[in-house]
Amino acid sequence: MKKLLISAAVVIMMMAMTAAVSQASAATKKIGVSMALFDDNFLTVLRNGMAKYAASQSGVNLQIEDAQNDVGKQLNQIQNFIASGVDAIIVNPVDTNATKAMSDSAAKAGIPLVYVNREPVNVDKLPPKQAFVASNEKDSGTLQATEICRLLKKQGKKTANILVIQGELSNQAALMRTKDVHDVIATPECSFMKIVQEQTGNWQRIQGADLVANWLSAGIQFDAVISNNDEMAIGAIQALKAAGKDLRTILVGGIDATQDALSAMAAGDLAVTVFQNAAAQGSGAVDAAIKLADGKKVDTKVYVPFELVTPENLAKYRSKN
Repeated sequence: MKKLLISAAVVIMMMAMTAAVSQASAATKKIGVSMALFDDNFLTVLRNGMAKYAASQSGVNLQIEDAQNDVGKQLNQIQNFIASGVDAIIVNPVDTNATKAMSDSAAKAGIPLVYVNREPVNVDKLPPKQAFVASNEKDSGTLQATEICRLLKKQGKKTANILVIQGELSNQAALMRTKDVHDVIATPECSFMKIVQEQTGNWQRIQGADLVANWLSAGIQFDAVISNNDEMAIGAIQALKAAGKDLRTILVGGIDATQDALSAMAAGDLAVTVFQNAAAQGSGAVDAAIKLADGKKVDTKVYVPFELVTPENLAKYRSKN
């Protein structure tokens, strides 16, 4: 009888332990993350921001995958997340035109979806339990181009030729940042600026350098280079230096305030950039995914403000990314 009682106690204890393990497992939130590209300075900060915030939260497990700039691969990653039964999905889209298919797949499966940094084409018609976390691109190019305009005026320019280097044309941020530049130039205060060349550098430093080198070889005269991001701006700086151009007279502007860009500004090569808080976007995306997985309400658009960075306030931003 005593042995039976001991056996029963052991069984009850094992059942309790199994139940506790099961409850702990159930409490762990699995979030699948598909990043457009790992090999990108800004997106690395974004990814690290997600990982750091998730590590600070109890019971949150991120599965982060690299789409390697391949939209087909990214769509497959999302399907795999859905098939594995994740609690939520975060996507940094390769091609923002492909986001409707992503939204439809996640909605059909009943899995919350959060887009981060790159605005989906269907942002104003996102299904329930979906959100977008980023910074408002209307502000990015506007801050950048307005500062370039101010600096050109300070130089005493009555007319100024501008080169514009665009990001990937399949990317909503590139389109919006370029539109911002056009909108600033259309204002009476900055109408003395004229865009003489505008081409895509696909967010890449090397392509930015190649574009500017080609324009220089073609004999195009210009007073400023306005780039959709810092990487292409740094490429422009490299091409200008290689050609022996004076960066005190030719202004170069970027966006993102990456560490490389801030170093270029400290060296006197980059006139302006715009701080986009990648870490805050990353943590915000994970926070939104957790809340949606818990059935809580989240604003469809969650914006982290852009901030203008100049040599005067540079020190404030050197420790932020």
